Amino acid sequence: MVASPHPAVTAVRVVSVCVVVALLAGCAGSASRQGMEPPEDYFSMSLPGMQGANPQMSPVDPIDAHLRSLQTPPPTVVRQALLEQHQRWAGTPYRIGGTTDRGIDCSALVRNVFRDTFDVELPRSTQDQVHEGRPIDRQELQAGDLVFFRPPGRYNHVGIYVGNGYFLHASTSKGVIISSLDNSYWQRYYWQSRRALEPTNLAQLSSRFMP
Repeated sequence: MVASPHPAVTAVRVVSVCVVVALLAGCAGSASRQGMEPPEDYFSMSLPGMQGANPQMSPVDPIDAHLRSLQTPPPTVVRQALLEQHQRWAGTPYRIGGTTDRGIDCSALVRNVFRDTFDVELPRSTQDQVHEGRPIDRQELQAGDLVFFRPPGRYNHVGIYVGNGYFLHASTSKGVIISSLDNSYWQRYYWQSRRALEPTNLAQLSSRFMP
C-alpha cells in the first residue's frame, strides 16, 4: 500500500502548479498584446502622402503657413491703411502740442496713426521719433516709412510716406494733408527718412485689407 503524501507536500505542489499556470498565462497575454501593437511605420502607411514620414511628427498646419504668409503684406495694403487714416484726420487744423481732431501737430499725428494702424507706440516728439528704426535712402522709401524735414524755425517736421512720392502729415498752414515730396519747399528742407516698422507690425493689415 502506497502511503499518501504529507499534506504540507501536497500544498507546496498545488502552489507550484498555480504559479506555473499564472506565469504561462502572463507570457501568453504579453505575447498577445505584442502581436496587437502596430508596426513603427503604421501611421505613415495609413495616412496618404505620409510614406517615409516620422510618425511622431504631424504635418504642418496650413493655417500656420497662411499666417506666416501675412507677415509681409504688399505696399498697396499699407498705403490703403494710411489713406484711411488720412480720411480720418483730413482737415484737422494744426496746433502745436495738440493731439486730437480739434488740433494736432505733426509728431502727434504720426504717433496716433502708428498706434491705430500698426499697433506701434512711437515717442511723442519729433526729436525722439527721428531715432526710431533705421535710416534709409530716399530712393528706398516704402509706404509706412517716416520722412523728416528741417524747415526754417524752431521745430523739425515729420510725416509718413504713403507711396508714389507722397506723404501724410500735419502742415502748419493747412492742417492734416497729403503732400508731394517733389514740391520745391519739401525738397529744399528734406532731412532724412527712417523705417520704424518691422514685417510683424504689418501682419494685422493683411487680414483687414486682403481678400
